[in-house]
This record gives sequence, structure tokens and C-alpha cells, in this order.
Amino acid sequence: MGIGGISIWQLLIVLAIVIMIFGTKKLKSLGSDLGSAVKGFRQSVTDKSEEKPADDAAQPTAESTVQQNESSEEHTKQQTETKEKV
Repeated sequence: MGIGGISIWQLLIVLAIVIMIFGTKKLKSLGSDLGSAVKGFRQSVTDKSEEKPADDAAQPTAESTVQQNESSEEHTKQQTETKEKV
């Protein structure tokens, strides 16, 4: 018994029928197209994983955002006090 109850002879018969229907030329081009598609997919996945750490560094952290908010509030208070003195 083979994979899932299919014997090797049944697989060979199906393969022979597929070759007779499509021919080796179409099967070869189909295989190369499939291979190039898989290669492109792998490259895009590796490109995305290499870009991800750079994206994480570009995003501000919660602490830096809080510090920026506090400093802008202090700056606004100073401007208000300066206007009141004048």
C-alpha cells in the first residue's frame, strides 16, 4: 500500500495518462513556471522578514511619545506665561 491507500502502480498509470494528455513539453513548462513562482514567493518572504526589524526601529515607543507630549505641554505653558507677562 502506498500513500492513502494508493499503490505505486496506480500512481504510475495516472502519470502515464497525464503525460499522454498534456505531453512532456507542456509539463516541462508547467514545472518551470511553478518553480519560478515558488522562488519568487520565497524571495518576497525573506525580503519582508529582513525589512521588519527596520520598521520596528522606526516606530516610536510609548515612552518617547509620552516624553514628547510632556515637553510640548511644558513649551505651551512657557509661551502662555510669557504672554501673560507682556
